[in-house]
Amino acid sequence: MNRKHLLMMGIALVSVSAMAQDDSWLSIAECGASGSTFETTANATEGSKEIVVADVADFRVGQGVTVSKCNLHFTGGVLWGPRPKHAASRPLGEAAQFRGYDGSIGSWTPYVVDMPPATPHVFRWTADLGRTWSEKTPITGDWQPLKGGVEIKFGTLDWESGYVITFAGRDQLVSVIEKIEGNRLTLRDAANRTAADCVVRHCDDEAIQAAINRAIQEKRNLYFPPGRYKLARGVTVANAPGITLQGANGLDTVLDISDGEGACIRLQDGKEVTLRNLRFIGHSGFAERDQMGHLATQGATGVWGFYFKHCSALGISNTERVLVENCHATRMSAECFYSAGRARTPTTEPDQYTKAITYERCSVVDSARNAFNNNDMAENTSVLHCRIVDVGGCTWEGASRFVRFCDNYVRNSGTVAMGNVRSRAEQYEILGTGQHIVSGNVFESGVCYGGCAIRAAACATQVIISDNVFVNFGSSAVELISATGPSDLPAGIGTISGNLFDMTSLAEKPSARTAVLVSTSDTIVSDNQIYMRAGTDANVTGLRLQEPALNVTVHDNLIRNCGQGIVTARAGSRVAEVVDATTFVPTPGQVPFERRQSHRYRGWNIVWTAGGKAVGTSVVKDFDPETCRFTLADPREVKVGDTFEVFPPEGANWTIHTNTIQGCAKPVVLDSYGSETSWLRDNVIERGGATGVGAAVMVAGRFNLTGNHIVGFDEPGSAALALLPDRLGNPPPNRYRGNILERCTRALSEGSETAWKAANSEGNECTDCGTGL
Repeated sequence: MNRKHLLMMGIALVSVSAMAQDDSWLSIAECGASGSTFETTANATEGSKEIVVADVADFRVGQGVTVSKCNLHFTGGVLWGPRPKHAASRPLGEAAQFRGYDGSIGSWTPYVVDMPPATPHVFRWTADLGRTWSEKTPITGDWQPLKGGVEIKFGTLDWESGYVITFAGRDQLVSVIEKIEGNRLTLRDAANRTAADCVVRHCDDEAIQAAINRAIQEKRNLYFPPGRYKLARGVTVANAPGITLQGANGLDTVLDISDGEGACIRLQDGKEVTLRNLRFIGHSGFAERDQMGHLATQGATGVWGFYFKHCSALGISNTERVLVENCHATRMSAECFYSAGRARTPTTEPDQYTKAITYERCSVVDSARNAFNNNDMAENTSVLHCRIVDVGGCTWEGASRFVRFCDNYVRNSGTVAMGNVRSRAEQYEILGTGQHIVSGNVFESGVCYGGCAIRAAACATQVIISDNVFVNFGSSAVELISATGPSDLPAGIGTISGNLFDMTSLAEKPSARTAVLVSTSDTIVSDNQIYMRAGTDANVTGLRLQEPALNVTVHDNLIRNCGQGIVTARAGSRVAEVVDATTFVPTPGQVPFERRQSHRYRGWNIVWTAGGKAVGTSVVKDFDPETCRFTLADPREVKVGDTFEVFPPEGANWTIHTNTIQGCAKPVVLDSYGSETSWLRDNVIERGGATGVGAAVMVAGRFNLTGNHIVGFDEPGSAALALLPDRLGNPPPNRYRGNILERCTRALSEGSETAWKAANSEGNECTDCGTGL
């Protein structure tokens, strides 16, 4: 490809020498950034600004340095809780005091002190972010020992309500060299501890920050020469009208925050920022994902380890347009590339908010938590041609609008999670969010976090999942979920098309997994291939459709060698609160808390269950989307904990047609309520190499079967159709017309005759079947 073609594609062709001669570029070296990896040992004396180093080497006056072991201090001091208030936090204040950190168990030690709801008051603690916990100890109100010299003294608080206290001990001094005499460095700041084995390293964050500020003021771009730039804290690009931060290449230009905190680069407001050719290194990789994840605290909830040892590559807050190209991150404890800021509503538009973010040819590898994360409604985010490997959190998590996650490679990382808005605000029914196109990606091996590779849930709407390739996939692959939490809107309106799912697991003990799970309304699943390469795996379900979804079309899929081919299932919930004889609140879950603009379950049927069996029915008068209360048409004695299922009064509008299902142990299982407009038609269902198949199609609900070709279920005891009573014990009035049953031991399994007689059946053909219709 020649220069002209590259220019036409918009690829920058700016050489290092050209930058040096171009007044529009400023080098961070001009502002004192060293990029040096040199380090040496030193002696420090308590109260003195002077340290004696083994080798001055390339240290210069004015440069930033870090000195280990000579500056004992605490950071943080946060009170979390009480337990009923998820993720609530505030400064510690008078609730407790701590003292005595001596650095003996590490240069950076986060402490998490956990007070479970209990009387009398007790606490436990961890100094390794939840890997080990102390025994529970009564709170005395006096100084009580933890570890590493630290003691804690609790004040007066309702500790029985459940709380967590967090803080960290550090021994690092961050300073600047003011004078060099021989091997003596005079620093801006004094040590508070005498130490003979300190490590002195370069620290470039102040110099880089000065360069950024100068570049913005002078309206110039910023160049990072090759080097490893150590950061004690991140740097901020604030209110830039337009700036590019560019390294020499994506390998040799490194921002290293392995001993520091925060985002390496933070973008705050401004119109346009481009980051190019940078590498980011933190301190917590895939092996630390448990420590940086959600901690199993018994007191407060919503406490994550990365809050207390935080590092990331990039944070974006309200910058209008952002391009991140050829930037690579590893060992980040928090969301690696992250956005959080303002957003527009149906009636208002902020003066400043993020309108476009593009990540192009970037990578996140060996990191503890999420790779890419928009914790806002930023618009038009694109993650393109990126590589995500060994990431302990979500590959992508986004509540944002108009997202494209395309042409990426993902292995052994978490879910591409769409939605997660956690709000039932009416504005999201007017101007939706969570719109995504997930296309052209390769997912290999499985997921380590989140349960599946791609999921739309919690408010996500208008989702397209297409043309992705799954290789040796040992986890569930795609889920479109309508289930809601207490403050979610159900997801809906999606298409899953043209994907190749190789569900062949290479694990020694393969886990149960589903290629496609759908419980969202207004969904199309088409033109996918789902298969095991050799043999039938009982752990694999090809396609699972779950009520109470409406308007679902499944067509032209090829499903091979799965334990279950196509399966339908009911949706259940239980009563959380009884208001009166006709009104109750369900628990959040499979029966979604519907939107305002929905059927609101009016006229829907409720089947009350106990022990997995139906024990009664009701009809819903209304569902209130504000209070999340169901109102019944007639009174019923309802108790907290009662279980129930729902299905629509008329058509659910499910059409499953022109699919090919081959070699599956349970090819088609229609075990849900169904409806008069639920159809299984014009499908080819063949036994292939599967053995021990009881029936090609099992029906236990209201489904019509027409034009299907069922072939080769000729083992002893096998049948083409197994027709069972519905959930209420009645034979469903289904239509069975124009089906061809060929080379099957029996047309109907034993016990199916009653349901067959109750159905409307005509024009069906049996060929070479041992027992006909």
